[in-house]
Amino acid sequence: MTIEDGALAMLMEVRDRESDAADLGLVVTISGISGEAFTYQIAFTRLDHARPDDVIVPGELPLLISEADVPNLRGAVIAKSRNLLDPGLVVENPNSPSPQILGGGAPAELTGSVAERVTQAVNTMINPAIASHGGRAEVVAVEDSTVYIRLGGGCQGCGMASVTLSQGIETTLRQVVPEVEKVIDVTDHASGNNPYYEQAKK
Repeated sequence: MTIEDGALAMLMEVRDRESDAADLGLVVTISGISGEAFTYQIAFTRLDHARPDDVIVPGELPLLISEADVPNLRGAVIAKSRNLLDPGLVVENPNSPSPQILGGGAPAELTGSVAERVTQAVNTMINPAIASHGGRAEVVAVEDSTVYIRLGGGCQGCGMASVTLSQGIETTLRQVVPEVEKVIDVTDHASGNNPYYEQAKK
């Protein structure tokens, strides 16, 4: 995986605002699946917080990638968005989820009430995607168009849990269960004892 020059300049500008900038690397994680493409979470973390199964890609801005994600990120590039109406960073990835990961058309097979379809999507699409990081998601309740999710395992107390929820879980659920408009995290992150990435300590 590489970082395009323009994207690198943006990331370095953000990193250099931190007092411990020299000790920070960029974590890139596959957080879920949206349609037929992966979704990602990107965040800075201290290099000494790397987990034993993280692969560190050296460079001006080191990358930390979970060993489980390496095959699906091979050849990917972090780039500046070319959409002027939606500026920021994008991951251009030549890889896509296999039919097995996508569940062989699981979205089309979701049946039942909104709550039942949400639960099916969490069990067949979301949990397999975050299981490689020791995480899991549980549907606590579905009220009208709002889904309440409790994260567990490596997602509990993880410094990137909010990104997983908004960019991975919420995006996926809104796509496969159109009635869903909002996902709320009810996890007690303070009691997490094995987070995949610890929150940065200032």
